[in-house]
Amino acid sequence: MFNLSDLIGIPFVDGGRDPRTGLDCWGLALEVYRRHGITLPDYKAGCLDEVRIDGIVESSRPNWDRVERSAAPVPSLLAIRVNNSHLVNHTGVYIGAGRFIHTLIRVGVTISRVDDLAWRHVIEGFYTPKGGQT
Repeated sequence: MFNLSDLIGIPFVDGGRDPRTGLDCWGLALEVYRRHGITLPDYKAGCLDEVRIDGIVESSRPNWDRVERSAAPVPSLLAIRVNNSHLVNHTGVYIGAGRFIHTLIRVGVTISRVDDLAWRHVIEGFYTPKGGQT
């Protein structure tokens, strides 16, 4: 397990890709996967542009394998639907022991439990990149 404690509390910045200045949810996923030696493509979409985010998720699905939560390796990408959206509009990274790391607008980078009432019904699925990279 990689130490991710230095990421906790980094502020949310829409489009953020630098842990020194702030991260959005995809920027955080890029950083966590980078620490695991996996390079993911960068996608740019404003955090409130749900249609664009969902389009990116849908167009990149062929590059990812869906895995069952019980078999999800570390790291696994979580596709999440927040704010009663029918579209995937948030990502997190499963870090094991029923926990995932993600970033929230008002909180910044934080760790939550996948079975927490706030998250268990909005997590669309767990995914791993095909061939170790996308």
